Amino acid sequence: MNERPVSAPSGIPALIGLVVLLLVDIAGLIYAIQSKAPWGIVAAILAGIVVLVSLGGFFTVAPNEGKVLQFFGKYVGTVRDPGPRWANPFYSKTGVSLRVRNFESSKLKVNDLDGNPIEIAAVVVWQVVDTAEALFQVNDYENFVHIQSESALRQMAQSYPYDSHDTGGISLRSHGKEVADHLQEQIQERLASAGVKVIEARITHLAFAPEIAQAMLQRQQASAIIAARTRIVEGAVTMVEMALDQLKSRGVVQLDEERKAAMVSNLLVVLCGERGTQPIVNTGTLYN
Repeated sequence: MNERPVSAPSGIPALIGLVVLLLVDIAGLIYAIQSKAPWGIVAAILAGIVVLVSLGGFFTVAPNEGKVLQFFGKYVGTVRDPGPRWANPFYSKTGVSLRVRNFESSKLKVNDLDGNPIEIAAVVVWQVVDTAEALFQVNDYENFVHIQSESALRQMAQSYPYDSHDTGGISLRSHGKEVADHLQEQIQERLASAGVKVIEARITHLAFAPEIAQAMLQRQQASAIIAARTRIVEGAVTMVEMALDQLKSRGVVQLDEERKAAMVSNLLVVLCGERGTQPIVNTGTLYN
């Protein structure tokens, strides 16, 4: 069931007209009583009842709100024009907010793609775009949004690892935009039948579960150290290779294989060491 827009007349002219009719009816009732005309009294009373019932057709539509009209359970349409309005007094009028709303999910404990227990939470920004679907397709659309969003968050968290030092692929910690886009798509897919549009979804909390947090922190530190050492060694080897090539191309000194090996060893110690090296002056020869 999709929303069907309807227009309701402005309530101000209708109110003025009904007030005038009510005053005329009161005057007619007084005249009928004075004239002792029983049929006139009955007609005036019936007209007054009709006017009073018609007054129940007035309602107000606030900005960014839709009024869903039903006639004894049958969907008539939705009025979105703000201001005082008038419709059939027998229509039921249910207001649905069209404002942008958001909520933050609770911290969920799930397993990531690698099976590690993590804690994750997200904020979802959403808006009702179809009032008929929001009211008639689901029982409680607000509760539906919360539950389905958390369900999508659980499934999304199981699709990625927490971190990916080794593979370099998409992970929850390092690829925020890709993960947020995936989460938004998953939530929108679940909420499409409820007439809700997901404007934004992003992770607000991400951490390892307390029982493995310390171990995973040590693993992260070890991975970071290995990655840093790998870069240092690659850079040191490149610098040694450049030094040997420049010495050879410029003819500064002729080095045999043993002297090259000694030079490479010394340069690698200097470049890869964690602490500053102490220079030693060699007053002899390499072979002494």
